[in-house]
Amino acid sequence: MSWLLGRNRQQTEIVGSNGGTGTDNDSESKTAGERTGDSQLTKAERKAMDAYRFDSTALERAADAAKTLERSKHAREALELSKMQESTRQQEYQSKVKEYEAHIEQAKVEQKRIDHEERRKTLIEETKQQQQRAQYQDQLSRKRYEDQLVQQQRVQEENLRKQEESVQRQETMRRQTIEHEIEMKEKNRLKLLEHELRAKARVDRENRDINLEKIRIKAQEHRTTVLEGIRTAGSVIGAGAEAMLTDWDKVLMAAGGLSLLALGVYSAKGATGVVSRYVEARIGKPTLVGETSRFAFLDALKHPINYFKRLRARPSDALQGVVLNPKLEERLRDIAIATKNTRINRGLYRNVLMHGPPGTGKTMFAKKLAEHSGMDFAIMTGGDVAPMGKDGVTAIHKVFDWSHTSRRGLLLFVDEADAFLRKRSSEKISEDLRAALNAFLYRTSEQNPKFMLVLASNTPEQFDYAINDRLDEMVEFMLPGLEERERLLRLYFDKYVLQPAAAGAKRFKLDTFDYGKICTKMATLCEGMSGREISKLGVSWQAAMAWLSEQERADHKSITKVKLPLTITANKL
Repeated sequence: MSWLLGRNRQQTEIVGSNGGTGTDNDSESKTAGERTGDSQLTKAERKAMDAYRFDSTALERAADAAKTLERSKHAREALELSKMQESTRQQEYQSKVKEYEAHIEQAKVEQKRIDHEERRKTLIEETKQQQQRAQYQDQLSRKRYEDQLVQQQRVQEENLRKQEESVQRQETMRRQTIEHEIEMKEKNRLKLLEHELRAKARVDRENRDINLEKIRIKAQEHRTTVLEGIRTAGSVIGAGAEAMLTDWDKVLMAAGGLSLLALGVYSAKGATGVVSRYVEARIGKPTLVGETSRFAFLDALKHPINYFKRLRARPSDALQGVVLNPKLEERLRDIAIATKNTRINRGLYRNVLMHGPPGTGKTMFAKKLAEHSGMDFAIMTGGDVAPMGKDGVTAIHKVFDWSHTSRRGLLLFVDEADAFLRKRSSEKISEDLRAALNAFLYRTSEQNPKFMLVLASNTPEQFDYAINDRLDEMVEFMLPGLEERERLLRLYFDKYVLQPAAAGAKRFKLDTFDYGKICTKMATLCEGMSGREISKLGVSWQAAMAWLSEQERADHKSITKVKLPLTITANKL
C-alpha cells in the first residue's frame, strides 16, 4: 500500500537521500563486489543464482511507509479508504470474472451455433451429393435402358431385314418356278400346235383334189341360184308394172295411199312433239336441273317407298343440322319464317342472294328452307348454261315453265350463279351467254307467287346490275368461328363415329377417352377450315377406323377396339 502514502514516501526518500549516503555507497560497493564475483561464474550458475536471488528493497520501503502511516493521525481513514478501494477492486474483479464467464458462455453458444451450422451445411452437402449420385445413377440407368432399346431395335431391324430377304428369296424362287412352269407349258403347247398343224397339212395334201372339187361344185350352185333369183324378180316386177300402167284405177289408188301415208307420218311427228313437251313440263324435269325434291312419274315408279315417304314428310326446322354464327342463324330463321308465311298466305316470294366462301352451308340451308316452308326445291348450276350454246335460252325457259307447274311452290337454287349472270358492260361474254342472261332477266322481272329464286355466289361483285335489282335479301356466309367449329366437330363425330359404333352391326368399338376435350383442341387447330372441309375430316375418321377394323378382321378378330385418330389428324393439320 505504499502508493497511498506518496507524500510520506517522498519525504522518506528525501531523508534517506540526505542521510543515507553511506548506506548507498555500501550497497553500491557490495553490488560491485557481487558483480565482480559473478563475473567469475559460468552462464548457467549465474542463471541459477538469479532465480534464487531476492531483492528486499521493496520490503524495506513498505516497512518505512507502515511506520510513517502509524505515526500519522489519518491512519484509520487511510486504512478504511484502502479497504474500500480493495473491496471495489474485488468487485470490479468479480464483475470482470462474470463478464469473462459470460463471454465464455457466449463463445460456447456461438461455437455450438457454428457447429450446428457446419453440421447443417454438411447435411445439405451430403444430401446434394446423394441427389447428384442418384441423378447420375438415374442417368446411367436411363442411358443403359436407351442403349438396350437401341440394341433391341437394331436386333428387330436385323430380324426384319432377314425376314424381308427371306421373303424376297422365297418370292424370287416362286416367281422363277411360275415362269419355268409357264415356259414349259408354252413349249408343250407350241409342240402340240406344231404337231396338229403338220397333221392337218398332211391331211390337206392328201385330200387336195377332193377339196378343190367341193369348192368348184359349191361355187357353181351359188351362181345358178343367183341367176334364177334375178330372173324371177325381173319377171314379177315387169308383170306388175305392166298391169299397173295398163289400169289407171290402180295408179290413182297408189298415189292416194302414198299421200295419206306422208300426211300420217307428219301428223304423228307433230303430235308426238306436243305431247313430249307437255309430259316434260308436267312430269319430267328440265335438263339444267341437277337435283330436285319433285318426284317425276318415272321416279315414283322406280322408288315408290321414297315417294310415299316424301308425301308423308312433315316440315322440319330450317336450321336443323346447320351450324352457323348465332347472328346469322337469327337472320336466316327470320327469312325461313317469312318464306313459310308467304307460302301459307299465297303471297309473292322474296328473292335471296347468299354469298361467301365455298363450303359454308349455302346449299344445305336452301334445302332446309324449302323443307321447312313445305316447298319443292330444284338446284341448277350456272356453269351448265354456257356449254349449251344456243340451246341455253330454251333450257332456261323450260326451267321457269317447269317451275310454274309446281303446286306447292318451288325454291329454285342457282349455285355458282356468277358463271352466266356476269356484267354485260364490262365482261367479255359470248352472244349465246348474253342471250341466256337476257332470258333469265325476262323471266325474273317480276316477283312470282309460284317460285322463289335463291342465288349463291363466291364473288357477288361480278353480278350484272339488273340482277342486283331483282334481289330482296343479301346474306353473307362467313367461315365458322371457334365455337361453331367445335359444334361442327361434335356433330360430325356423333354422325360418322358414335352412331356407326352404336349400330347393330358394331363394326368397331371406341376406346374410353374424353372426346369433348379432343374436339375442343381440334377446333383450335382447324382455324380457317369451312364446314365442308370439317365434314370431310369426319368422313376421314370413319374411313380410318373402317380400315383399322378390316386390318383387325384380317387377323381373325371378331370385334375391333380402336381409338379415334384425332391426334394424327391434328398433326397433319
